[in-house]
Amino acid sequence: MSENDLDLAPILEATLLASTQPLSLAQLYGIFGDSPPRAGAIEQALTQLKLACEERGIELVEVSSGYRFQVKTAIHPYVAKLWTERQSKYTRATLETLALIAYRQPITRGEIEQIRGVSVSSSMIKSLEEREWIRVLGHRDVPGRPELFGTTKTFLDYFGLKSLDQLPPLAELKEYPELEPQLSFDISEPITAQVSANPESTDDLPETASDSPSTPEIQASTDHVETTIDDIQP
Repeated sequence: MSENDLDLAPILEATLLASTQPLSLAQLYGIFGDSPPRAGAIEQALTQLKLACEERGIELVEVSSGYRFQVKTAIHPYVAKLWTERQSKYTRATLETLALIAYRQPITRGEIEQIRGVSVSSSMIKSLEEREWIRVLGHRDVPGRPELFGTTKTFLDYFGLKSLDQLPPLAELKEYPELEPQLSFDISEPITAQVSANPESTDDLPETASDSPSTPEIQASTDHVETTIDDIQP
């Protein structure tokens, strides 16, 4: 790297630590104004920062919205003692609904109810929308034009994911004794129907999951996640 590039790592480190949100490559290049580094220089500096964090209590990760520093999993229990706010707890029904939206999106409320065998309350959907974990992507082109729900970049960022490809395997979700064949959990057989897209919904749409997720299973208790498996109440 040139002498100019050698100064990038501390600049990027300070910028990411000061930011309250993940920053994309475009945003990181943008902080240099009219004199941006050469192409690829910031990527090299980010790699340098990742390596420098190997023996530290924080790590540099890339999520859907960009790059951020976060506390490592092993250190998280100690740091969490500094947070006095009451941690959010979610019911099994809420987590099941969120999982169905994540794996089968776009999906309607009626389809979620058909899979789960029980009604989905409006307050549950509203809670997930207020959390900015889900949003309306459009409407199913059938009578009644039901809303189609999908996850957001905020959802991916919260769980430390870069894309939907990194969602854990579906094995843990196959606990229902009876499932409608056309609404199987098998994401290789997506729900087929015409969709009327919401033109304003594409900007925040996360990358689509592939048929065979290859990333190792993640836990709900990532470094920055407020809710852990132990917190889930049946």
